[in-house]
Amino acid sequence: MKGVMIQGTASDVGKSLIVTALCRMFANEGKKVVPFKSQNMSNNSYVTRDGKEIGRAQGIQAEAAKIEATVWMNPILLKPRSNQDSEIVYLGKSLKTLSGRGYRETFYEKGLDVIKKSLDRLSNEFELVVIEGAGSPVEINLKDRELVNMKVAELADVPVVLVADIDRGGVFASIVGTLELLEPEERQRVAGVIINKFRGDISLFEDGIDWLEKKTGIPVIGVLPYVENHMIDGEDSLSIDNQFSTRKKGTLDIAVIQLPFISNYSDLEPFLYEEDVSIRWVKHASDFGQPDAVIIPGTKSTMNDLKSIKDRKLDVLIQNHIENGGYIVGVCGGYQILGNEIIDEAGLDTGIPNRKEQGLGWIPATTIFYEEKETVRSAGVYHEHTGLSPDRKVEGFEIHLGKTILHKESCSFLLLENGNEEGYYGRNGQIIGTYLHHLFHNDDWRNTWLNLIRKRKGLHTKETTCIKEYKDKRYDDIAAQMKEHLNVELLNDIIIKWCQK
Repeated sequence: MKGVMIQGTASDVGKSLIVTALCRMFANEGKKVVPFKSQNMSNNSYVTRDGKEIGRAQGIQAEAAKIEATVWMNPILLKPRSNQDSEIVYLGKSLKTLSGRGYRETFYEKGLDVIKKSLDRLSNEFELVVIEGAGSPVEINLKDRELVNMKVAELADVPVVLVADIDRGGVFASIVGTLELLEPEERQRVAGVIINKFRGDISLFEDGIDWLEKKTGIPVIGVLPYVENHMIDGEDSLSIDNQFSTRKKGTLDIAVIQLPFISNYSDLEPFLYEEDVSIRWVKHASDFGQPDAVIIPGTKSTMNDLKSIKDRKLDVLIQNHIENGGYIVGVCGGYQILGNEIIDEAGLDTGIPNRKEQGLGWIPATTIFYEEKETVRSAGVYHEHTGLSPDRKVEGFEIHLGKTILHKESCSFLLLENGNEEGYYGRNGQIIGTYLHHLFHNDDWRNTWLNLIRKRKGLHTKETTCIKEYKDKRYDDIAAQMKEHLNVELLNDIIIKWCQK
């Protein structure tokens, strides 16, 4: 197989972004390139065109590679449902929920088999495979049954490039320590090192590069700059702080309830590019303040996160916010939380069949969790009763357990192309609930909603900020930036020579 694997010295060192940039760089060179990650652990999902679920990062990387995303690019997705258990999504479909120990003890051979099948399929269909690892390749307690790093590099028989994050400090120790803990045959597979997230004058790091190459015998093939506002969706919880911590102070204050089991927080990223919007996370009651709008995002465990909201007394603050005319949107699990009642009929959310929990009571609806999971791309228009322009198309995707049933005389938010009514629209848009992830990625809707808030504050409305075209341009910009700071000739030489062995 012709390809390369990007591994890291730790989580969140920038592997996903580098793979994304490489996919666009190789695609722009005319190569038929495909991303791959054997096993992803993330509650940020991507729904393929055929209604299958994979990790968000691989969906984004497929877009960068200018190809359609498929389950073969991420055959195993683990979605944490508690501190102990994760849902296993196997080839895009929910399989079962297992503890970490149960997964390691019962799933390893099945995992190896599907990884081999995926790699074979991709290598037959594409010219070049860019593989992403997970975490660190030297987690000693996990190495004997790992499915994400050196075992995958061995199965694919590709060279490894090790990425280290200089921004977090300790870059020399992390590289040398990682190499030292690899088995000899694994270390021989590491053909290059990338230093990522560098700030400042690169000439001041030249001595460091020389030392690393002499110490390890491995070339440093690039020192990549820290990329601000790269607009590539994050993958895990560590990315939340990185992407939202440096926000400016905007005229519109949007507070997002930070849930312990938050999912698909990429729903919120378009707000980062609205000049007058500041978006912030609310962990505790003391963080709430007086926002103009509140968003309750998706969650992998609705009842647990509903309990978390109540335990933190955020339900009282949300009530005051709405009673004072503030806007609120609940997306997916957030939609369920805003309803009257949640019934876990199958015991899938809590492990307790028929458990009931009172929601926050702002949407007249009951949610019932069934065994079958809904994963589908959806599109529609605003429901006629909303008073919004009926000719505006809204697109997104649904990933959820259960069904939310609105009580009589409630106004739905959308009318989908399949004829179904979706979501809730109340008080002239003050209260909205929807299962549609990436609702705010629709430029027209995002602007419509923000203008409702602007009007309430007595501010002038604004024209639509178009980010869809901007995002594709960012793929090109990031690829160009990587090409500028990467020894591309050496990287290609590493890939070709390894393939010719």
